[in-house]
Amino acid sequence: MSIKDSGGVVDVSASVKKYNRMDSAIVEDNGISIFDSQIGGASNTKKYVLACAIFASLNSVLLGYDIGVMSGAILFIQEDLKITEVQEEVLVGILSIISLLGSLAGGRTSDAIGRKWTMALAAAVFQSGAAIMALAPNFGILMMGRLLAGVGIGFGVMIAPVYIAEISPTMERGSLTSFPEIFINLGILLGYVSNYAFSGLPVHYNWRVMLAVGILPSVFIGLALFVIPESPRWLVMKNRTEEAKMVLLKTIGNDKEVEERLADIQQAAGLANAEKYATKAVWQELLYPSPAVRRMLITGCGIQMFQQITGIDATVYYSPTIFKNAGIKSNTKLLAATVAVGFTKTMSILIAIFLIDRIGRKPLLYVSTIGMTSCLLGLSTTLSFLGNGPLGIRLAILFVCSNVAFFSVGIGPICWVLSSEIFPLRLRAQASALGAVGSRVSSGVIAMSFLSVSRAITVGGTFFMFSLISAVSVAFVYKCVPETKGKSLEEIEMLFQDEREWTGGQVELADTERLVQKEPNS
Repeated sequence: MSIKDSGGVVDVSASVKKYNRMDSAIVEDNGISIFDSQIGGASNTKKYVLACAIFASLNSVLLGYDIGVMSGAILFIQEDLKITEVQEEVLVGILSIISLLGSLAGGRTSDAIGRKWTMALAAAVFQSGAAIMALAPNFGILMMGRLLAGVGIGFGVMIAPVYIAEISPTMERGSLTSFPEIFINLGILLGYVSNYAFSGLPVHYNWRVMLAVGILPSVFIGLALFVIPESPRWLVMKNRTEEAKMVLLKTIGNDKEVEERLADIQQAAGLANAEKYATKAVWQELLYPSPAVRRMLITGCGIQMFQQITGIDATVYYSPTIFKNAGIKSNTKLLAATVAVGFTKTMSILIAIFLIDRIGRKPLLYVSTIGMTSCLLGLSTTLSFLGNGPLGIRLAILFVCSNVAFFSVGIGPICWVLSSEIFPLRLRAQASALGAVGSRVSSGVIAMSFLSVSRAITVGGTFFMFSLISAVSVAFVYKCVPETKGKSLEEIEMLFQDEREWTGGQVELADTERLVQKEPNS
C-alpha cells in the first residue's frame, strides 16, 4: 500500500509518525479513499468526525421525508387513484414491514462490503423506489415502488447508527449517534412543508411532485461517499490495520490514544483470540445467546420495539386524521397543523443532542417515556370528550406536539444510540439489524392497523391504548436499560456480563427530578 501526493510515493509502513507529517494525502485501496491530512488540533478532529456523522446521516432524511410526505400525499392519492381505506393502510404501513428485508440483509452486507458502501446501496435502492412511486399510474405500480423504497430504508436505518458509533470518540458518541434521528426529524419536517407547498397543484400531479422531491437527497449522499472514510472497526475486521489506524488518527488525533484504541478494537474483533469465535457463527450466537448476549438483545430489541408501539408513527403518519377528528375540516389547515408538529419534533431533538452525553441516556429516557404517557392520555381524553370545538382543536395540537417533543428528547434518538453501542463488535452489525427489524415491523403493524382500530374503538380509545403501552415502557427503562454514558464500546460489552449491573443501573428516578429542574435553564 502506498500514499500518493505531489512529491511521489511514500511507504506507510516505515513509521506511524509519517502520518502526522503529511500535509495532504489520500490512500486508495480496493476503492476506499481515506483522507489523511495533518490534524491541526482537537477542534479539527471534532470537525472531521462531525462532518462524517452528518454525511452518514443523510440516508435518514429519506426515511423522515417519506414518513412526513406520505401523511399528506395519501389524502390526494386516495382522491386521485380512488383507493380504499384498507389500501391506504397497506400503502402507508407496508414500507416499514418490507424494510425488515433491508435491515436483515444490511448486517451481512455491511460486514461484506463495508459500512460506507452499504449506505450508498441504501440510497440507490430507495431512490429507485421513489422514482417509481412518483410515476405510478395505478395502485399496483405505486406499491412496487413502495416495496423497493422500503428495502432501501431498511438498509439505511440499520447502518447509519452503527457507522457513526464505530467512528466516534467515546465522549461524543452519544450525541453523534443521535444524528440519524435528527435527520429523520428534519426529513419529516421537509415532508410536511412539501405537502403544504404543493397541495395547491392539481390532484393528479401534487402527490407525484411531493414524492419526487424525495429523490433530491441522493445527490448529497453521492458527494458524501467522497468525503467519509470506512469504519476503522470494519477495517480491523478485514485485517486492514494500517488503514484503520489512519482513520483513527483523523478521528482521534492522539498517537497514544490511537494505539490504545486500535488494540481494544483488535481484541474486540477477535484478532487477539481468533480461535474463540472461529467455530461460532454470528447468527448462531444471536439465536442461542449466552446470558450476556441475551441481556443485550432484551435491551436493544426491547427499546426499539417500545419506540414504535407507543404510537409515534401513527401520530406522524395520521396526524391529519387526528386533527380532522378533533374538528379541523380544511385540508390546507390540516397540513398547516402538521407543519407545526414537524417543527416541534425537529427542534426537540436538539435538546437530546445537547444533553445525552452530559446528563446520560437513562434520565432522558425517564423524562421521555413519562412525558409521552401523560400526553397520550391527555390526547385520548381530548379526542373522546372535547372534539369538534375550538378548545378540543387547541388541546389536540398541544398534546400531539408535546408527545412528539417528549419522544424526540429521549426514546427517539436514544433508541438508536443504545442499539448501536451495546453489542460487541463481532455481533454489532447483525444484532443492530435485528433490532431495526423489530422497530420496522412494529411501526408497520401500527401504521397498517391504525385506521381499522380507530374505527373499532375510536381514535381517542386508540391513543388510550398507546398511553398504557407507554406506561409499560417506563418500567422497561427502569429494569432493563443500564447507563452507558462515558463508556467505551468495549467497556459497555463488559457491563452486560454482570446481571446486577445490568438490572441495577446507575441512574434512578431522583436523577430525573434533577434533570427536570435543570431543563428550563438549558
